[in-house]
Amino acid sequence: MTHSRFLILPAILMILAALVPIPSQAQERSGPVPVAAALCPPFVIGEADKLDGLAIFLWDRVARELALDYDITLMNFGDMIDSVAAGQSAVGISCLSITPEREERVDFSHSFFETHKAIGIKKASYLSSVRQFLLSPRILTAIIIVLGAAALVGGVFYLLEHEINAKLYAMKTRGGKVMEALVIGLLFVTRGPIRYYEFKTPTARILSAVLAVGSTIMVASITAILASAFTLEQIRSEIRSPDDLANVQVATLADSTSAEYLQRSGIAARSFATLSEVVTSLDADQVDAVVMDAPALKYEILRGREQGRFEDLEVLPYEFEEQNYAFALQDESEYVEVLNRALLSVRKSPAWDTEVLRYIGGLVRRNLVERGRAVA
Repeated sequence: MTHSRFLILPAILMILAALVPIPSQAQERSGPVPVAAALCPPFVIGEADKLDGLAIFLWDRVARELALDYDITLMNFGDMIDSVAAGQSAVGISCLSITPEREERVDFSHSFFETHKAIGIKKASYLSSVRQFLLSPRILTAIIIVLGAAALVGGVFYLLEHEINAKLYAMKTRGGKVMEALVIGLLFVTRGPIRYYEFKTPTARILSAVLAVGSTIMVASITAILASAFTLEQIRSEIRSPDDLANVQVATLADSTSAEYLQRSGIAARSFATLSEVVTSLDADQVDAVVMDAPALKYEILRGREQGRFEDLEVLPYEFEEQNYAFALQDESEYVEVLNRALLSVRKSPAWDTEVLRYIGGLVRRNLVERGRAVA
């Protein structure tokens, strides 16, 4: 009997221990909730002691709904994810896209913003377009052919006619005569034959008739070469979609989904620590294109124009690689469910639409409203 008591006592203790609630992370934590943020205009902008932006506004409203005090620490994008994954920060706030790779390290809230990637380019000036056209190998080849043919034809007619045809060859100086010969040759090559009766010798008249057919073919050929060169050079000088990025210099933001996309696509790219550096590299002609999330790229260019910069930069209308922004949370965070409920509540509020208009304007307002209604 005594022996059975010794066996029952540990069992009772184990049951009691199982019934006693283990203190949760929320019960253990005291003081403000540690929050990490990474600059990403227009979602996180400003300085460390005064942050603003669409994601900051949203988190602040969510924290109010949950009656949470919090402290925000500003860090770079990669460090923010590392901080949340390591449990040093409870929440990560930025333009953080949900990806399978990131979900292996952190949890995510519901998506609060839906967008896509975009390509930024620098519009070519008229002078640079003309220079690029004239330096095209096809154009240079066409010019050499035209000048060579003109010199040959003009030289033959000059030898036949310059001593007896004062109408066509009236210049007295050697340079003038050379110019007249070249002009007649160019007329044959580019416009077609001169009327045969303008020549006085039978040989020149017969030659002009023979060249009539040849010059017509040459004019058509030169026109085709010029048109082809212009079209090809125009295609080369324009970036219209991600397919055109493989053969140009590209810049993007380090540790971003844009960098991951370019790497997956086999496109070499220069990485910069900040969005401002990415866009500035394009404006300074260090790269030919930049790839970034559309709202951040458009916002940076718009703010630059307000300061008299980035006047020649534009964002292509091509949309690809949909992105869904969310808050990063620790794995199995106690905030997930309550944060998601608060997040949906704030997104359905008029204040949210007002902030979207404030930071982004009407670019995505309709999309946000439609998606908000779908979630509701």
